[in-house]
Amino acid sequence: MKNPQRELLQLIEKHIKIDGTHETKIDHLSIIRASTLTEPLHSIVEPSVCFIVQGAKIVMLGEEIFRYNSSQYLITSVHLPISGKITDASKDNPYYCIRLGFTTEQILEAVTNQKEGDSFPPKRAMLVNKTTPDMTDALSRLLKLLDSPKDISVLAPLYQKEILYRILQTEDGYQMKQYAILGSHSQSIKEVVQVINHNYAKGLRIEELAKSANMSVSSFHHYFKLITGMSPLQFQKVIRLQEARRLLLSEGLEAAEAAFQVGYESPSQFSREYSKLFGLPPKSDVRQLQINLSNRRPANVESN
Repeated sequence: MKNPQRELLQLIEKHIKIDGTHETKIDHLSIIRASTLTEPLHSIVEPSVCFIVQGAKIVMLGEEIFRYNSSQYLITSVHLPISGKITDASKDNPYYCIRLGFTTEQILEAVTNQKEGDSFPPKRAMLVNKTTPDMTDALSRLLKLLDSPKDISVLAPLYQKEILYRILQTEDGYQMKQYAILGSHSQSIKEVVQVINHNYAKGLRIEELAKSANMSVSSFHHYFKLITGMSPLQFQKVIRLQEARRLLLSEGLEAAEAAFQVGYESPSQFSREYSKLFGLPPKSDVRQLQINLSNRRPANVESN
């Protein structure tokens, strides 16, 4: 392990002692630790960049698989329904990941050389790239602020801006820029993704969504799938099923009631599509999740 990365790992180990997702006193910054391999975890990931410091992980978006390890980071530019699985972790060498969320405004602030009218072909809203020494250095300075809380409000935004700046200067950095540029295809699809995420239980009117994106229906379908890896209807279905799973597990709803709440009219269709995504019918899946949770050591979220 190179010295900068070793220093970063030591900073994490100083503050994070148990497994779990740990929010920090620095806005938008969290650290994930896992000492065991995991089964696929379904979730909706927000715009963020995740730097693996130790270990490895795979993320599945639709039918596409992204693999990354301690020399790489993963960027997600819009809210996406994914499945993630840690593939390299142990008690002696836990998986550590630094997750830094970002907003459109932060991207715009970090863009210093974007010329008006610059445009690039849209690509997938998720990508894996190599972590550079400059990024590792900025991450170390950011984590060191956990030992000097009085400096966080002034210095953390500067270091976060530097990290985004370093990413934007890479060969694939334009992909992030496009999601912040008003009028770009990427930005238009990002707005539609937000609409679907907030209205997943309602029926989709593709013509209206295409019109709001200022695209023809065929162009809208093309760019939506290009960016998210799914058609609009597939995207909505995954969002619905993930929310239904949450309702079944955390609120104890019956399958038919959860199906209705997320927009399904047919319980049998809901059960079929749920089984296809999660591998088990609703009742069996929830029972297995409860067993897994009861066998897992609780992970308290720390704020340091």
